[in-house]
Amino acid sequence: MSLHQENILLVDDDVHILELLQRHLQTLNYHTFKAVSVKEAMTILQDESIDLLITDLKMPGVDGLELVKYVSEHYPTIPKLVVTGYPSVDGALEVMKSGAMEYLTKPFTKEELKLAVIKAFESRPKRVASKSEKPKDIQSYGELIGQSEAIKRVTEIIDRVKDNKATIFIKGESGTGKELVARSIHYLGKYASAPFIAVNCGAIPENLLESELFGYVKGAFTGADENRNGFFQAANKGTIFLDEIGNASLATQSRLLRVLQEKEVTRVGSQKIEPVDVRVIAATNSDLKELIDKGRFREDLYYRLTVVEIDVPSLQERKGDISLLTDKFLFKYGVEYKDKLISIAPDALAVLERYNWPGNIRELENVIQRAVIMCDKQITMADLPENLKHHISFPEYDNELLPLKEIEKKYILKVLEATNNNKSQAAKILQIDRKTLSEKIK
Repeated sequence: MSLHQENILLVDDDVHILELLQRHLQTLNYHTFKAVSVKEAMTILQDESIDLLITDLKMPGVDGLELVKYVSEHYPTIPKLVVTGYPSVDGALEVMKSGAMEYLTKPFTKEELKLAVIKAFESRPKRVASKSEKPKDIQSYGELIGQSEAIKRVTEIIDRVKDNKATIFIKGESGTGKELVARSIHYLGKYASAPFIAVNCGAIPENLLESELFGYVKGAFTGADENRNGFFQAANKGTIFLDEIGNASLATQSRLLRVLQEKEVTRVGSQKIEPVDVRVIAATNSDLKELIDKGRFREDLYYRLTVVEIDVPSLQERKGDISLLTDKFLFKYGVEYKDKLISIAPDALAVLERYNWPGNIRELENVIQRAVIMCDKQITMADLPENLKHHISFPEYDNELLPLKEIEKKYILKVLEATNNNKSQAAKILQIDRKTLSEKIK
C-alpha cells in the first residue's frame, strides 16, 4: 500500500512517546519526521513541506506552546495537534487560542490518535497531488532497480526527503544497497550539483576517525604536518553519508552530536569553530538500540540521526526484482568482460529467483559477475555455483554424533524453513539478533 500524501512532523522531548507516535502513524501509512526539540522542528519546517504538526507542550527550553504560536503565524495552513500529559481547562483554552486544532491527552490509544489526525486533516484543504507524487510503476529510480512493493516504499520516502536537508537514517542488512539509497537521495534532489561524500566508518581505524571526519590543524598529533580539511568540510553545501555509524567511538559520537545540533565543526587540535551546511545520512546493519543498551552508542545521537528512517528491504523480501537486477548486472559485466550482451537461460534464472540470497544484492552481483566470466554467450545452469543448486537432505540418525557447529547450522536451517525464511521471526525464536543470524547462515 502506498504512503498517504501527507507529511507529519512529530515533536516531543520524550523519545519513548516520539517512537510510539511514529510507530502508530507508520502502521496507518503516514510518513513522519521526528524532532526532539523546538529548534530541530523549526529546521525541518523550513526545509520540508509539512501537512500536520503533532507536538508536546511541556519541553525543556522553548516549550510546545511557543512552537504552536510560531507555526500559526509562519505556516498558517498547517493544522496543529497538541499532545500533553498535563491536561487542564485553562491549558486547553490557551492552546486553542494559540491556533491548535486538536488536543490529545496522554495516555492515548492508537484509535484516538487516528481520529484526531483525521479530524485535523479535515480542517484544511486537501493537497492536490503533483505528477511526481503519483504511484510509480517504474523499473529504475536513480541507481535503484526494481518494481516490487518493498522497493516502491523506499522510493516514495526518497521523494519526500530528496529536496531538503533533514537527517536521514538508513537501516538494512549488509549488501542491500544502503549507499545506493543515499546516492539516490542526493543525486535526484536539488542539491545534486553539491558534493556527495561517502565515509565507511568501519574501514577507518578508531583513532583516526575523528581527524578524518572533522579535519585537523598542524601539530595536533604526530604526523600532522599541515592543516587539513575533514570529510564534513569537503561535503559542505552537500551530503555526507556515514556508513556503519555504529563503529564510531563515543568521543566521535559526541562531536557528531554537536555537528547535528549546532551545524558547526571543530578540527582536532583547534578551538576555532567552523560552520558547515551539510545533510547527514547515516546507515548501519547493526542494531543501534542493542548498542545503546550496551553503552556503546549514545541514545541522544540515535534520536537526532533518525529524523527520517528508511528500512531497505532484503533481496528475499523483493524476489520479484531479481530478474531486473540480473539484467542490470548482465549488461554491466557483459560489456566489461565480453564486450557484448550476455543472456541467461530460463532454468538458470529460475534458480536465482528460488535462492534466498543471505548476502543480498551484493551476493547476486558477485554470482552474475563470476558467471559472465565463465560462460560463452549465455549463462547456463553449469555456470552457477553449486551452493545455489538443489541439495538433498538425507535423514539424520539418532546415533550419529555431529560437531556442535553442524548441529547448530541444521537447527538454524530448520527454523528458517519453519518460518518461511523470515529472518526477523527466526532470529526471535533463536534468541539472537538478525545480524548474528545472517553471519551464521553464511
